[in-house]
Amino acid sequence: MIKKGIGRQIVMHYFIVVFVTLLLVEVIFMFAIRSYYYNSISTHLENYAAWASDYFQKYVKQNEDDELSYLPDMIQTFKLVNTEVEIVNGDGVVLTNSTDFQVDKPVQTSDVLQAKAGNISKWIGRQPGTGELVMAVSSPLKVNGTNKFIIRYVTSLELVNERLMNITLLSIVVGVIVLAVVLLFSMGLANSIVKPINNIQAVSSQMAKGDFDVRVKGDYAYELGELAATLNFMAQEIVRSNQIKDDFISSISHELRTPLTGIKGWSETLTMGGFDREETEIGMKIISKETDRLIGLVEEMLDFGKLQQNEMKLVIGSVNIVELLQEIMLNVWAKAELKQIQLKLEGEISEPVVVSGDANRLKQVFLNIADNAIKFSHENSTIYLIVAKSAEMAFISVKDTGIGISEENLRRVKDRFFQVNHQGGGTGLGLAITQQLVELHKGELKMESELGAGTTVHVSLPLMKSED
Repeated sequence: MIKKGIGRQIVMHYFIVVFVTLLLVEVIFMFAIRSYYYNSISTHLENYAAWASDYFQKYVKQNEDDELSYLPDMIQTFKLVNTEVEIVNGDGVVLTNSTDFQVDKPVQTSDVLQAKAGNISKWIGRQPGTGELVMAVSSPLKVNGTNKFIIRYVTSLELVNERLMNITLLSIVVGVIVLAVVLLFSMGLANSIVKPINNIQAVSSQMAKGDFDVRVKGDYAYELGELAATLNFMAQEIVRSNQIKDDFISSISHELRTPLTGIKGWSETLTMGGFDREETEIGMKIISKETDRLIGLVEEMLDFGKLQQNEMKLVIGSVNIVELLQEIMLNVWAKAELKQIQLKLEGEISEPVVVSGDANRLKQVFLNIADNAIKFSHENSTIYLIVAKSAEMAFISVKDTGIGISEENLRRVKDRFFQVNHQGGGTGLGLAITQQLVELHKGELKMESELGAGTTVHVSLPLMKSED
């Protein structure tokens, strides 16, 4: 007995479909074979009756005074094997037959009535007296152009019905064998589906309990294989996300501890007093710098949280990209000067390149890109900010000749919490936030990099249309 579940449903559905199909085929087949046998017999009798009628008209001497004398000879001429031949008058009285059996009552079946009207007709029914199932075919015999007699062929259908019954029994046996094969096949098919599902279910239950090191084992085909691969990939991604989360917590803890340690240390030191004005200013500057750094970290995490929850609101207006980049160059100039890095703005900068966007958020995007370029560039190098445009898009590229990014890391550098260099500081959210901000502006961010040769960041943004 198959227990309840998808396995039983598969078996039942297959079995019911095949059973109904076989039943319909059996019924149609039996009707067809019965019609074939019956039609073959009736056609044979009708052809013979038609021949008898023609023969009677052409070769029998038409003598009404002596017509009954040659009817017995006609019976011998027209008789068939396993078939009774009767010659009947217009009233249905049997004048003579091939069996010499005396029929007391007139024959009033439909075939005789139709033959009386001049047509060859067939009748199937029970023979009076014996109750035997027979088929009768009647045809008129004309004398001087009038329907004088009727020749009637009567044959038993018992033997045919017996053969039909044997064929029916054989077809039922074949149907039962087919159903048994289908049942075994459907059970095998159900097991081939249910067993992988049970395996996947067991693994998913372990994952639900927090064990993400388990994997679905087995090479399954089609959708089950895709489901198993998806579940394994999900577990792998969860493990990777957990590792990233742990790295992030470790990194952010360090990042938060550093400015807090500086702030706490200098605040305690200044509280003690006894310092001159110059030392006090140095301490206050460090506290202010570390506070700004701490605020930046917190804001970065808040921005990322808003983006993840789709709560980031943009204040859309017209933004001149050329002016925005010039402002950014001024903002990062001091940091670039420390490493003797030159910033150059090139491309189509002779006229405004206006896009539709949030000026503060776009400034955040390009500040982050420029800051990364400075952070990972060599001293005495040059960073290029290049502006171009087409009929509908503005293209901004930030190109440096710094340390570059390996091909493996380049595929992951925009993932959240990922850091190429963990000693470089930061939360690993900068590029993830940058990409999402660009996508919110219906733009696109791409990166090209070669380890040791530098990195180019391409940002494309839609130009402001005249109707905007």
